Amino acid sequence: MSIPSQAPVVRRFAAVLGAAAATAALVASAPSAGAAPAASCAAAAPGTPNGKQWLLEPPLSLAPTATYSATLDTTCGTIDLALDAAAAPRTVNSFAFLAGEGYFDHTRCHRLTTEGIYVLQCGDPTASGRGGPGYRFPDENLAGATYPAGTVAMANAGPGTNGSQFFLVYRDSRLPPNYTPFGRVTAGLDVLTGVAAAGVAGGGGDGTPAAEVVLNRVTAAPA
Repeated sequence: MSIPSQAPVVRRFAAVLGAAAATAALVASAPSAGAAPAASCAAAAPGTPNGKQWLLEPPLSLAPTATYSATLDTTCGTIDLALDAAAAPRTVNSFAFLAGEGYFDHTRCHRLTTEGIYVLQCGDPTASGRGGPGYRFPDENLAGATYPAGTVAMANAGPGTNGSQFFLVYRDSRLPPNYTPFGRVTAGLDVLTGVAAAGVAGGGGDGTPAAEVVLNRVTAAPA
């Protein structure tokens, strides 16, 4: 799967959407000085990712007309999401299943991009960009997809390779409609902009966030 940056180069989104090569890329550079206060993050809660694996995508068990929400309890603050089960039922079903299994708990958001594409990537228990739950499922909700600030979308390594990795858009980003949007941030966008303001570890615009963003606990349920 390819993701264009604002440069004329197209770089591969290493599981930024999914499980591709470590060289894959969501592109980035530091945000404007003073754009937002840098994140103030706490120590992670005790525990390690459970790393569970499944051979098959979980059976679809969503109530078709229900509204779903999720909460990401992170070391840098709480982020609340509204999940679009009507537009992306398999994606929301998988996300809710993994949250219920504690799959996301104690995982680190391993990638931040700060130029051209403005996202924080999470959901990989290995924090390598290659991890996933063992199953994959098809893309959804791509027709006319856009990625404004607050979008929650799946990372992938090409068509039909969704697993557990997802990204949170903290500033309007121009991406091709290749990444399943399945929700939006309803509270906590300031947490994301604070993480972005802290920049990428070691400098540059694409890599491990300087702020250690760990998902202490993720919950998802009908609202």
